[in-house]
Amino acid sequence: MTSSTASASRIGIGLAALGRPAYITPARSADLGPAESAPGASAALAVSGGRDVERLRALSRTLLDDAYAAGVRYFDVARSYGRAEEFLADWLNGRPDVEDVVVGSKWGYRYVGEWRMDADVHEVKDHSLSAFREQYALSRHLLGDRLAIYHVHSLTPDSPALRDSALHHALAQVRDSGCRVGFSTSGPRQGEVVRRALELEVGGLPLFTSVETTWNVLEPSAGPALAEAAAAGATVIVKEAVANGRLSPAEEDPHPVAVAARELAAELGVSVDQVATAAALAQPWAWRVLSGAVTTEQLRSNLAATGLGLTAVDLGRLTAHAQPAEEYWAQRSARAWA
Repeated sequence: MTSSTASASRIGIGLAALGRPAYITPARSADLGPAESAPGASAALAVSGGRDVERLRALSRTLLDDAYAAGVRYFDVARSYGRAEEFLADWLNGRPDVEDVVVGSKWGYRYVGEWRMDADVHEVKDHSLSAFREQYALSRHLLGDRLAIYHVHSLTPDSPALRDSALHHALAQVRDSGCRVGFSTSGPRQGEVVRRALELEVGGLPLFTSVETTWNVLEPSAGPALAEAAAAGATVIVKEAVANGRLSPAEEDPHPVAVAARELAAELGVSVDQVATAAALAQPWAWRVLSGAVTTEQLRSNLAATGLGLTAVDLGRLTAHAQPAEEYWAQRSARAWA
C-alpha cells in the first residue's frame, strides 16, 4: 500500500445516502437525478439520473470500486439504509480479489420507506431482543463472514438496549463468535451514552468494543467520552463529520463555526468538506472517519482531507464556538428527506 492509500485507509465509506432514494443530505437532485423518477422510473429516466434500485446499485458499485482503489478499507452499512447491505454484498461477491476490508453494519432501525420519496416515515427504531435476532440473521445472510462489526443503531439514554440483560447475552454470543459488537449514538447526550454503554460487561468481558458517534466542528461535545473509549481499547468511528451536508459546498450554513470553516477552506485553497473531515481526522482517538459521499467527485474531495494538516490554531478556531448540542440535534431532526 502506498503512502497515499495508507492515509486514505483512515477514511471509511458509509452507504446511508446511496442505499435508499431519500435522505437528509443536500443537493440530491443534482447528485442522483430528479426525485419524481424514483418510484416506477422508466428505463430512460433510470439511465439519465433516476433513483430506481438498479441505478443506485450501479452507483454504489462504482463508488465502492473507486474507494477501494484509493485505499479505503472500512465499509459501513445498516439494516435501515434501504438496500445498502445488499448493494455492499453484491459488490463483495463480484470482487473476489477484495479480501482486506472491514465491514460494519447496524441493527435497531427498520427501513419502512418502501422506496418512496413521499413516505411519511422512512425508518422505525426498535431495540428489542426480537428485532436484534431478526435483523442479525438478515445481516449475516447477506454479508456472511465479512461482517466484522455489528452496532446497535443510534443508542440513546432511553434505549432498552442499555438495560436489557437478555439482549446483552444475545449480543455477547455475537461477540464471542469473533464479530466485534458496538453501538452508534445520536442526540445531545452522546457522551453520557458512550460512558454508560462501555461499562456493560457480560461474562466478565466488555460487551461493546466499537463506538460510532457523530463528531464534527459544529457538535464536538462527545469528544472527551470518545477519547476515554479509545483509551479503554474501543474502536472509535466518526460519523457525520460534514454534519449531513452543513459543512459541504452544497450548503451555505450561517452558523459562525460553518462560516469559519468556509473561511479557513478559502485561505487554504481547499473545499469546506476537506476542512471538516481533516478536523475529525486530527482527533487522536478516531480510528476511522466516515465519508457519506454519493459521487466520485465528493469521494475524491473527502479523501483529499487526509493530506490536509490542520494546526492547533486552526482546530481551535473551528471549535471555539461550537453549537449547543441540543440546538444542533434539533436542527438535524428538522432536516427534510429529499
